[in-house]
Amino acid sequence: MTTPPSGLRERKKQATREALREAALRLAVERGPDQVRVEDIAEAAGVSPRTYNNYFASREQAIVSAVTADREARVAAAVAVRPAGVSLADAVTDAVVEQYTATGEHDPRALLLITTRTALRDAYLDATAGIAPPLTAVIAERLHDTGEHTARVLAASVAAAVRIALEGWLQPAGNAEAAEGLAAGGLVVPSGSLPDRLRAVLAPLAPALDAAERRTRP
Repeated sequence: MTTPPSGLRERKKQATREALREAALRLAVERGPDQVRVEDIAEAAGVSPRTYNNYFASREQAIVSAVTADREARVAAAVAVRPAGVSLADAVTDAVVEQYTATGEHDPRALLLITTRTALRDAYLDATAGIAPPLTAVIAERLHDTGEHTARVLAASVAAAVRIALEGWLQPAGNAEAAEGLAAGGLVVPSGSLPDRLRAVLAPLAPALDAAERRTRP
């Protein structure tokens, strides 16, 4: 049997991933997340449950993936295309804000699901860790960091900062009743300006990003 070219394989994998996450979100909106099984998502996407498990570890992960839509790669790509004259700190901050405030991130149906289900909120926050690997590669290339230690630390710090911003954005009002509602999976209304929150949490990382970049200059 002839092995398909790697480009074709990747396109097929991407198409399968998109079909699964779109099916997951559609079924979750129609039935409610608790009424959707992995088998239902796989059937709707035209694949087997085993194939599903090659892409997502849970139904929550698939639903959230429909919201974030390869955001990890998009953040890294946005940093990579910034002009050389833009500092690394500004490039990273602008890319994160740009991609996290893109229209697709705020599909009202998806946000409603995320803010009313604790498991989905947790999956949405956990997804921030995915920023680190592609961002590490972009930062390493820019810093000529062959060992990647500096790039890995910086990228991981960016991912952690973004999670902190999102946690604050999805935090219920500061009172006991609201906290109990959060624990029970009640409605949480995103609060404040997300771009402002993102810029605020990334600001402390700017000196480290700038220092790393200065070390690479002749």
